[in-house]
Amino acid sequence: MNPGYPTEAYPAEAVALQASGNDGFHGQPGGPRVVQHTTVNILSEPQKDHLVWSLCSFVYANVCCLGLAALVFSVKARDQKMVGDLAGAQSYASTARILNIVATVLISLIVFIGIIVLAVVVNEMNSYQYRYRN
Repeated sequence: MNPGYPTEAYPAEAVALQASGNDGFHGQPGGPRVVQHTTVNILSEPQKDHLVWSLCSFVYANVCCLGLAALVFSVKARDQKMVGDLAGAQSYASTARILNIVATVLISLIVFIGIIVLAVVVNEMNSYQYRYRN
């Protein structure tokens, strides 16, 4: 850290320019001038509607019709984005995202529990055959 320079940012403010009478800019009144700032908000990346994830949830993980609901909300988000309603599109996209997360977690739990049950059943069958063969 360099103690000669402050570490916090300076706030934006309007500062009057120094003017000495009428020998400022030609055609301008001789009073104090104010610097004007223009702020432009540029969206760096388009808003996500999670349509591909919703399609995968619908086809592979349609637990309790959550994949279908996520697909409907994703299509609504895309429609709202095309119309220009970004707030509505954001709302529908966040709902689709939550439904996709829930569907993905539920199908993951079901697959994990299925693998565990299958392993236990195979183990019991092997031990059953081993006990009664001898």
